[in-house]
Amino acid sequence: MMKLVTKPADNAIPDEAELHAMEREYCSFGDTVHYLDEPKIFTDCEGSYLYDGQGNSFLDLQMWYSAVNFGYKNQRLNNAVKRQLDTLPQVASQYLHREKIELAAKLARYNEKKFGVKGRIHFNVGGSQSVEDSLKLVRNFTGGKSLMFAFEGGYHGRTLGASAITSSYRYRRRYGHFGDRAQFIPFPYHFRGIKGMSKEEYGSHCVAQFERLFETEYYGLWDAKAGKCEYAAFYVEPIQGTGGYVIPPKNYFIELKKVLDKYGILLVVDEIQMGFYRTGKLWSIEHFGVTPDIVVFGKAITNGLNPLAGLWAKEEMINPGIFPPGSTHSTFASNPMGTGVALEVMKMLEEEDYETMVMEKGAYFLEGIQGLKKKYRNIGDVDGLGLALRIEICEEDSFTPSKALTDKIVDEAMLAQLDAGNGKKCGLVLDIGGYYKNVITLAPSLHISFEEIDLAIRLLDQLFGKFTKK
Repeated sequence: MMKLVTKPADNAIPDEAELHAMEREYCSFGDTVHYLDEPKIFTDCEGSYLYDGQGNSFLDLQMWYSAVNFGYKNQRLNNAVKRQLDTLPQVASQYLHREKIELAAKLARYNEKKFGVKGRIHFNVGGSQSVEDSLKLVRNFTGGKSLMFAFEGGYHGRTLGASAITSSYRYRRRYGHFGDRAQFIPFPYHFRGIKGMSKEEYGSHCVAQFERLFETEYYGLWDAKAGKCEYAAFYVEPIQGTGGYVIPPKNYFIELKKVLDKYGILLVVDEIQMGFYRTGKLWSIEHFGVTPDIVVFGKAITNGLNPLAGLWAKEEMINPGIFPPGSTHSTFASNPMGTGVALEVMKMLEEEDYETMVMEKGAYFLEGIQGLKKKYRNIGDVDGLGLALRIEICEEDSFTPSKALTDKIVDEAMLAQLDAGNGKKCGLVLDIGGYYKNVITLAPSLHISFEEIDLAIRLLDQLFGKFTKK
């Protein structure tokens, strides 16, 4: 009999060039972003840093789209994963486990204290899936209404239902329409709004423009005789994520909520990117003084260690009498690994003053990028709330969007050739957002040190100094 011999190359660890060749041949590009022609392959991480196979270090200022709020290899959270792995790593979801129940109770009790209303928690494995669950919840509660409001610049995911309420047509173009596409309402984006208005005045103006839609039945959504709106809910990101970390006026949501209540429209808040103290509060909507009907969350609830997401909804929308067992379900929805580490996240947040810490670091970081704005004409706008910060890149007129310049800056940052001092080189991991893809969105680890913030400002200064004019 002929003996089969395994070629040594089959067992060898492929180098970076081989990995890129294999990706080009065998991987779908549809599940990645591919900002670069050949995306960086990272091999290690710790704290605020990622490392590649050549030993280059990269200060990460986007932390996996705000999924790793508490730093890479957070020892406390990693240990929680290991404990769960050694006790109850798997169990079918028709049974219960302690971690799910305790986590749900902590989240529900927090919201009851903050918003003054009782509610329940429903889990799933990802943000898009939880948005889908919320759409089912809204339709069920409103008697089958399928029309929603959402914001221009809003992002809620790329599953079929979630993409229907996401404003970018490119996420829907190839697949046709699934159900009804949302009606998209302008977000109070003051930097690109009507000139001559204060931020608060512009917020009130945007609310007035929205309320105008209810003046007459001939604007297409309100039956004045029956007192009924064709639309069920308004899906909002209190601070726009993919839209470029746009921060609304303080008065905007208070005034918008009055309109929604007047016409019987639910408020669904998407906290998937801004939740878990990214803005200095557990939920970013807490900054704006309104009570939502549903809160959708995900990402940082497990610090990126295991897929878990979910929603909180008011009791009248989600109690078992109206939303019974099996109403919407996923095999891995409340998996023990995810709920176990998420429970540890919640305990950690209760033990430390994250609000003060994040607001202090955020103010310090914002002051630094405000200094860059004063120095470089190509920076049109900077803003921030907590450690959600934005730098809008423009032409020399400080207003016209410049995607080309933004791409150059972000690409250069990935070369790991910036001077970090003491003879060391460093890269920066940056993310691009915004309506015109000209905004650098900054979402560093909440545990980033002040020294690391200083380094980030120095490295950004080098990047702008290379490509822009003072």
